[in-house]
Amino acid sequence: MATNAGTNKTNKMSVFFKGVKSELKKVTWPTKKELLNYTMVVIVVVTLMTLVVWGLDLVFNALFSIFV
Repeated sequence: MATNAGTNKTNKMSVFFKGVKSELKKVTWPTKKELLNYTMVVIVVVTLMTLVVWGLDLVFNALFSIFV
């Protein structure tokens, strides 16, 4: 009985990974140029958001120190 359960689990894993492999073949991967462009966009947006949060932190810190 234990061997049957192990075999069944192995079959399920095998079917799962075959499905994963077939789905990965359907993916349209970005070109190197697209990948570099997307990476630069992410870096710029993260930098801008960091500056916005930092600026808000300074403003709220100054307001807080006035009232306390």
